[in-house]
Formats: sequence, C-alpha cells, structure tokens
Amino acid sequence: MRARLLRPGGLATTAVKTGQQWDEPNGWAPLQWVAVDGLRRYGEDALARTIGERFLTQVQALFAREHKLVEKYGLEADAAGGGGGEYALQDGFGWTNGVTLMLLNLYPDTATKAAPAKRARKPEAATR
Repeated sequence: MRARLLRPGGLATTAVKTGQQWDEPNGWAPLQWVAVDGLRRYGEDALARTIGERFLTQVQALFAREHKLVEKYGLEADAAGGGGGEYALQDGFGWTNGVTLMLLNLYPDTATKAAPAKRARKPEAATR
C-alpha cells in the first residue's frame, strides 16, 4: 500500500491513471476515513496517522488558498482539487466536511500545519 497508493496528499483509490474521477491522482475523503479507521482497528496506528495527516494537510492547504472544501482532492504536493470524470469539481461536499472533522478530532495537532487563511475585513457601514 505504501509503495503503490500512498501519496503526498493521502491515499490514492487506484494506481491507474485513466482521467476518470475515481482513479489516480484523485483522493476521496470517505476512502481516507475507511483506511484510517481500518488500519487503527488492526493496530497500524502509524500508517493510519500518516494517511490522515497527509489528507488533512491537503484539505487545509486548499482551504487556506480557496476558502472552501471540495468533493475530491488531487493527491500530489500542490494541494489542488481533484479532476476528471463527467462533471466539474463540486464545492462544499458533505463527506469531505464530515471526514475532515473526524480526522481533526483524531489528529488535532495537524490543524496548525497548513498556513492559516487571512480573515476577511468586516464591511464598514455606509453613511450618507
């Protein structure tokens, strides 16, 4: 698994590059969670943590840059949203939101690894 599927941004679904959304280089939040949870249940805590932290770092880096969570992630080091498939990348995807929260609860020290997003200024009241 480490040699064929582990990438800088988490665990790839397949090692096949077809241009389809389920194939490399895309990573999907629920599959990261299945891997992390399963590995932890079998005592493979270090590998589970590596996968979880890599995916969280990818999610946080894209969020810091674009202020959104997305359906799938490219797993290369550039922290991009995933691609391929039959439709455009979807924003604000529920399973990414849920898995991100679960991984942050499991590995809270990972929350500070990505650069924080700049806060937007509050609009000033218009006066006449």
